Amino acid sequence: MILVDAQGLAASRPNRPLFADVSITVEDGDRIGVVGLNGSGKTTLLRIISGEIEPEAGVVRRGRGARIGVLAQLPVLPEGSVRDAVGHEWRGEAMLDRLGMAELIDAPTDQLSGGQRKRVALAALLVQEWEALILDEPTNHLDLDAIAYLEEWLAAYTGGLLLVTHDRHVLDRVTTKVLELDRGHAYLHQPVGWHAGSGYAAYLAARIEREEQAATSEQVRRNLARTELAWLRRGAPARSTKPKARVDAAKALIAQRPQAAARAGELGLSLGSQRLGSKGVELHDVAFAWPDGTPVLSPFEHALEPGDRLGIVGPNGAGKSTLLDLIDGRLEPVSGTIDRGRTVKIGYYDQLGRDLDLSQRVRDAVAGDKGAPSLEDNALMRRFWFDGDAQFAPISTLSGGERRRLQLLLTLIEQPNVLLLDEPTNDLDLDTLRALEEFLDDWPGIAVVVSHDRVFLDRTVSEVLALDGDGGARLVRGGVAGWLAQRAERAARPAPMRAQSPATKAVAVPPARGVGAVSTKSPSTIRRQLGAAERDLAAATAAADEIAAALGAVGNDHAELTRLSDRLATAHAAVGEAEERWLALAADAEDLGLDVS
Repeated sequence: MILVDAQGLAASRPNRPLFADVSITVEDGDRIGVVGLNGSGKTTLLRIISGEIEPEAGVVRRGRGARIGVLAQLPVLPEGSVRDAVGHEWRGEAMLDRLGMAELIDAPTDQLSGGQRKRVALAALLVQEWEALILDEPTNHLDLDAIAYLEEWLAAYTGGLLLVTHDRHVLDRVTTKVLELDRGHAYLHQPVGWHAGSGYAAYLAARIEREEQAATSEQVRRNLARTELAWLRRGAPARSTKPKARVDAAKALIAQRPQAAARAGELGLSLGSQRLGSKGVELHDVAFAWPDGTPVLSPFEHALEPGDRLGIVGPNGAGKSTLLDLIDGRLEPVSGTIDRGRTVKIGYYDQLGRDLDLSQRVRDAVAGDKGAPSLEDNALMRRFWFDGDAQFAPISTLSGGERRRLQLLLTLIEQPNVLLLDEPTNDLDLDTLRALEEFLDDWPGIAVVVSHDRVFLDRTVSEVLALDGDGGARLVRGGVAGWLAQRAERAARPAPMRAQSPATKAVAVPPARGVGAVSTKSPSTIRRQLGAAERDLAAATAAADEIAAALGAVGNDHAELTRLSDRLATAHAAVGEAEERWLALAADAEDLGLDVS
């Protein structure tokens, strides 16, 4: 059954076309993801298909009687309470609980944050019955538990689904087709063959093939152009006999240009950073509570050292952003101290973004107090894919992802050596996410990441600090996957007879095996010591092997045999000591969930 049939759609925004001649059909059972660079028109396309705005060209037809539910990028809720918005039946309350909004069920909708409004709108949508759903960034502002639930819900949904998301895990698990918007054109990707598969995987494979074909076609065109140019340049007598049609064709071939790249070059995130000394940021017995006494963080210890990559996870409202605010100094702890190294310079890419003046142009925001951008500023904007007209565009005309990219530019231009990233993946397109991941691979400073994007966390952080929502903070084995597994296991257990007080729940790291002790070393310290122990063990083993080889070649010189035997015994003892050190550090590393293979 056809639920939505859109043909020949076109749209633009001031001074810039978005797309033309885009066609898409959504049938019962389709699960279609929409991807493309920030500013390519994904949200505009969904607004046209949902009927919110009219296309500049083309037509949208909807199946007769088809009920289509829509989650907008910035949803508007009716006046009243959250309970009123989702309905007064048990299903609405249960859905709010799954999406982390149960505690605000009686709150007025006009007092909710943007993220809270989106969760309420999603809950209200999911409790109703629809033949098709159109969802714009449904995972934004959800915690990992809620995303996992939504993923399961969408995977089981039997109606038609059209969604924009940059969550690669959701794209891979949920979609069976992917519609890609690229330089004004649309490409529909789906697995080939009889078996269902990931639409995201089909999109990646097709995109690579299209780029390779474009490169091959351009090389063929250049070779032909060289041949035709040589033919045209032959002497005047020969040229006078050349057929006019071939001359025109040759000139047209030479004048051709390959399709312009979607973006000029790679995203240039490496703007340098100020040197970070041996001391980073140390949190000593840090605790925080709101002025009304509501506890957020119970006293805990943690040290951030150069090179650390720490992910912070936990349910919504557990205090993840609050912890970043404490590290940055926007908030002060109610007890304990935060000791920042003398060379520390913090760059905070927060969830709400910088206070951008929407009436400002991009170039004015980058220039700042200088008035006009310098040559370096212009080059910097181009590195962040703000080319030509985009530099003169009012910030109000930028897409959500383009604004986030501008905020990232304004953060990195200060050359920080400690990066606090609060939900950095919200609204950023897939290419920008991959560039950010690669940047963090080689960046020498400290990065602390709050994110609900499992792929991003897996690729950027080496350890995870889990906040439990009751004030507790602990390092978790196995990263994000380990944390989710522990939460699932805990949820399956019977409820305890008596709850612990929040003050007893803060622990630094899991106990070391066999002795019940708590490691006081940070993961980065253990990694450095483990590397040194491996080098010491290798050196001791090589020395013992060298003495053993000399011993085998010494012949009948009993004095030399005795001397070398004593040296070999000492070398073997050194090998044994090095092995013991390595094993002890490997045990500490395993307790922190670090890979020692």
